[in-house]
Amino acid sequence: MREHVASFGWVDWMKRLDEARQSLATVPYDLVLLDLNLPDGRGLDVLRELRRGGSKVPVIILTALDQIASRIEGLNSGADDYLVKPFDLSELSARVAAVARRYGGNPNPLLQLGQLEIDLARRFINVAGRPVDLTAREWAVLERLLRRPNAIIAKSEIEDSLYEFGAEIDSNAVEVYVSRLRKKLGRETIKTVRGVGYKVSA
Repeated sequence: MREHVASFGWVDWMKRLDEARQSLATVPYDLVLLDLNLPDGRGLDVLRELRRGGSKVPVIILTALDQIASRIEGLNSGADDYLVKPFDLSELSARVAAVARRYGGNPNPLLQLGQLEIDLARRFINVAGRPVDLTAREWAVLERLLRRPNAIIAKSEIEDSLYEFGAEIDSNAVEVYVSRLRKKLGRETIKTVRGVGYKVSA
């Protein structure tokens, strides 16, 4: 089942291991929240299969099992983090952001790009000491690029970030938001790789 969740964007929710295996085999997810106890088996089996197959998708375990042995088993099986139920949604959001930064090459939420000072956690930007306000969609485009600095990000990937707002977008939406970001942050901040996509150089 696919639904839009505030703060997380589009989420696929599978309640069985067989459904999870099928989706993981066909969809390149940014992150997996994995419950250990499912009706048809253990979530750890799926995690171990992912890691044996070479998958590097970030995985956060969500479970009611709070024994130290269970946590150690989960982390040793390849999980990136472990959260025990019940938990506060704000804590989950913070852990998701932390894991995403690690995998995006940005373990530190504070970035310096030339004259830009970017605080990813607080969504705050200074340009040469002057604060700059970005809209939610401009942040979505910029964060998608900052996940993998120096890498070329395809236009289709950036479009996915805009679709998360639940509305149709125009065919030139990416170009429009990249243009707006360049006006606010400087023309050299985002580079165009013709016919391929865009990149931010760190």
